[in-house]
Amino acid sequence: MPTGYTRIQIILHWLIFVLIAAQFLFAEGMERAWRAVERGTEVTVDGLVLQHIVTGLLVLALVLWRVAIKLRRGAPALPEDEPAILKITARVTHLVLYLLVILVPVSGAVAWFGGVENAADGHELLKTVLLIVVALHFAGALFQRFVLKSDVMTRMMRPGV
Repeated sequence: MPTGYTRIQIILHWLIFVLIAAQFLFAEGMERAWRAVERGTEVTVDGLVLQHIVTGLLVLALVLWRVAIKLRRGAPALPEDEPAILKITARVTHLVLYLLVILVPVSGAVAWFGGVENAADGHELLKTVLLIVVALHFAGALFQRFVLKSDVMTRMMRPGV
């Protein structure tokens, strides 16, 4: 079992984070375009719409790459002295994060390219859940760092073995 993450795993982690943050910050253009789809009016595919589509597909590709690395290489063990409930919470949170970061772009692509309104509704719900789970993930990392005084957060900043 590795003791840390590789440089590429760390880069992918932070790159995916930045791209998802951009999706939330610049979603207005896509929201406007989708409202036009729902009304049956002409859709303007401007730079923000194109950015949202390309970034969403890029996030999906990068997450699949990250999952492939994790399946092949594994992940560092959680601290041995950590309470079982925190280990379970960490595992569940990471699993849900991976699922959401795959399902959000897939549902968005199905909605946009397939015109499937249920997929659009799912995309809206899933992106809200993703935001909540990311906040929980971040809070957990801060809790590890400042309350439990573990090196868990450091592992995603500095490559290990």
